[in-house]
Amino acid sequence: MAKSTTTYNISVQASTKHLAEVRDFVAKHAKEFGFNKQDVADIQLAVDEAYTNIIKHAYKHDDKKTVDIELGYNGNIFWVSLLDTGDAFDPSKYSKPDVRRKIKEKKRGGVGVYLIRKLMDDVEYHTEGSVNEIRMTKTK
Repeated sequence: MAKSTTTYNISVQASTKHLAEVRDFVAKHAKEFGFNKQDVADIQLAVDEAYTNIIKHAYKHDDKKTVDIELGYNGNIFWVSLLDTGDAFDPSKYSKPDVRRKIKEKKRGGVGVYLIRKLMDDVEYHTEGSVNEIRMTKTK
């Protein structure tokens, strides 16, 4: 018998004013799924980075735009998708940052994609029509 998928959705304005709402939404459902505190914090940070990148890069701080967040789980897989209609991200143009150098030089930024990939088990980016999606999964 196939396991059923449980999903939840919210739509928020593309503004850092909504970071707490996004974090709370993700944490609530990650805890319900049964993740430990560290895994919940890792998922929150990955989503925080993705959401912030959408605000900064896809929407260029246009807070009239929205970000749709869908999450769910099926069996032992928990996933989170962030969808936007801003400028698309091309992962082929992303190069792994020299994190040690950034820390040494006290430079901020430029490590969000790296963090997301480190914190989650799988990360996919794709664009269909005018909608961009980053889909992140973590297995329990």
